[in-house]
Amino acid sequence: MAKGEGAESGSAAGLLPTGILQAGERPVQVKESKKKNQLSICNKLCYAVGGTPYQVTGCALGFFLQIYLLDVAQVDPFSASIILFVGRAWDAITDPLVGFCISKSPWTRLGRLMPWIIFSTPLAIIAYFLIWFVPDFQQGQTLWYLLFYCLFETLVTCFHVPYSALTMFISTEQSERDSATAYRMTVEVLGTVLGTAIQGQIVGQAHTPCVQDANASTVALEGVNRTQSATSLRETQNAYLLAAGVIASIYVICAVILTLGVREQREPYETQQAKPMPFFRGLRLVMSHGPYIKLIAGFLFTSLAFMNLLLAIMFSATVTIPIWQWFLTRFGKKMAVYIGISSAVPFLILVALMESNLIVTYVVAVAAGVSVAAAFLLPWSMLPDVIDDFHLKQPHIHGTEPIFFSFYVFFTKFASGVSLGISTLSLDFTGYQTRGCSQPARVKFTLKMLVTMAPIVLILIGLLLFKLYPIDEEKRRQNKKALQALREEASSSGCSDTDSTELARIL
Repeated sequence: MAKGEGAESGSAAGLLPTGILQAGERPVQVKESKKKNQLSICNKLCYAVGGTPYQVTGCALGFFLQIYLLDVAQVDPFSASIILFVGRAWDAITDPLVGFCISKSPWTRLGRLMPWIIFSTPLAIIAYFLIWFVPDFQQGQTLWYLLFYCLFETLVTCFHVPYSALTMFISTEQSERDSATAYRMTVEVLGTVLGTAIQGQIVGQAHTPCVQDANASTVALEGVNRTQSATSLRETQNAYLLAAGVIASIYVICAVILTLGVREQREPYETQQAKPMPFFRGLRLVMSHGPYIKLIAGFLFTSLAFMNLLLAIMFSATVTIPIWQWFLTRFGKKMAVYIGISSAVPFLILVALMESNLIVTYVVAVAAGVSVAAAFLLPWSMLPDVIDDFHLKQPHIHGTEPIFFSFYVFFTKFASGVSLGISTLSLDFTGYQTRGCSQPARVKFTLKMLVTMAPIVLILIGLLLFKLYPIDEEKRRQNKKALQALREEASSSGCSDTDSTELARIL
């Protein structure tokens, strides 16, 4: 009789979380697990610094590449538009492609993600530098810039997608991942400002004067060309090369700090599931996971709302990201979404109703920066919660983290492209005058609508979509406990695949 009871208890111990049967041992195990997965401030800073290369290079290319192609490399406008359009389209396509390749990558001594970051960095630096180099030949310039622009976007994606997915592998503790994400977002906003400032200061002399009359004759245009800056074209080209060298150095330094300061950790229960999963099956599972789709949809609209706002916003966002990190830990992430993103609406209405005023503009920019800080931080903080929820519902599916992050980046870039396209077409339809010192009244009205009413509508749509997002603080706590039990069971000796399957079913 006693023997039978002991056998039954032993079998149950292999199926249930250790806290149910061994309550006295669980607090010690949980405490040791938390200590093991706790990140130091140095670790978090090293991780955060890794987000700088993508932001610095992205801002430099986004703000200055079009000017560089037209005024410095002297590529004709049609070819320049082809380069920019194809480059952006290819940049979006590479995210899921790189996510596919990473999901097929094996674990190495450095991890599964770190090798991509390490080996893509030197090649990305070369490609980035050659984007800002003017070749001596004229015939194949379009192909030159198109080739190296697309090559760089591919290589920087090989850096950024695994870096984004690294959030799931720096710690298994939700609070530590959230804290590291707050550090990362703060540094990335600073990187945005830094990239714009470095490129702008070094190449600031590359300035094209405006044309006073849009109907000016060819003689007037020639006069404008003669009154351009005394700096020679060659010196301007060298200024762009110098800026590229400075930014490339920042890229390398940040990559080295990330590599040396962050250790990639593997989930204990993943080591028991060595069977690889087909990419398209993983993609189908990811895209059918309800919380992920609702998170993506909500932030797609709120991202569109903030695409047209500028530098003061970034300074304000940098200061307020730590505040939002405290707020989400105190009141929850969904509450932070509602309050943080909607806080910009009253100020946008103020801009729409008032005449143009410099003081009001700066006040609105700072207020919008508070909201942008929430929009920067929260999606990257909530995405790991979605992946944790997915792991509990699909316990034997692993390697999907790059798919989640790569498609989130893809949709973010999609939002950026849609915003750019809509704003450009709107200005074109209202009669925007290229290089004109003044614009028609309808252009000014269109600009006001693009930066006020359009963001308000998009924010409201995004917040309505967030009402459907199912992972609240209670759900997060439940998922955390279930994952902890799963990790402890996987780490314990003698845990068979059958036991793990039954444990996942029970959870």
